[in-house]
Amino acid sequence: MERAPRISSFVALGDSFTEGMSDPGPNGAYRGWADRLAERLAACSTPFHYANLAVRGKLIQQIAAEQVPLAEAMRADLVTLVGGLNDVLRPSCDMGRVCGLLEESVERLAPACGRLVLMRSPGRRGPVLERYRARMEHLFDFVDTLAARHGALVVDLYGAASLGDPRLWADDRLHLSGEGHRRVAEAVWQRLGHPAACDWDEPLPACTPPAWSARRRADLRFARQHLVPWIGRRLTGRSSGDGLPPKRPDLAPLACADPRRIPERD
Repeated sequence: MERAPRISSFVALGDSFTEGMSDPGPNGAYRGWADRLAERLAACSTPFHYANLAVRGKLIQQIAAEQVPLAEAMRADLVTLVGGLNDVLRPSCDMGRVCGLLEESVERLAPACGRLVLMRSPGRRGPVLERYRARMEHLFDFVDTLAARHGALVVDLYGAASLGDPRLWADDRLHLSGEGHRRVAEAVWQRLGHPAACDWDEPLPACTPPAWSARRRADLRFARQHLVPWIGRRLTGRSSGDGLPPKRPDLAPLACADPRRIPERD
């Protein structure tokens, strides 16, 4: 593991995963792994500045056009870039274009920041993952290639057994739960060279699977509350992030958390 560098500024780029869905904080706003990581980094460096440019639903072309130039100009000590998965999950995905835009983004960000971190995104076990597995692995192999070429770090969440557990995912089956986001923050923290506070990939305790009737009720609830609206947005060309600004658009001061505090389990 590499020795942890001193980080006094952090910019997070991406889509809903980095925005923090579905991990509501005490005030009801989404928190997520990036906010959790920023709070811990702030405890190690004062003053500390943080921006989160991620917006739910963004495709890699939008991230490259709207977020990358802003992050490049901020010249932060740490930049995280996670994107392309929304493209991969669309039927008409041009993998060549996705990888090309990701490469252009990395080429701009790597020389403009102290440390660039890329990720192999987590995948929830189930039929959706199997349907798109080949595309996802194509994308993640390319992420590894880019990281090696530009000196970036890679956090492998896709290979984490625990993050495939449906119990670490929200009811929409697309986003991690609060506990899932806590584990991702710990994974990035450790990849940066900080001492481990816990085993972030520790399997959840074994449990008895829910009864067939309970699973069917959950499937119907998921279809009504999440799947049907998602299909509607796809048919009309809309995105859940249309018109939404980033939650932290500026590289602004972030209050220091208690450095002795070990992140809680949700």
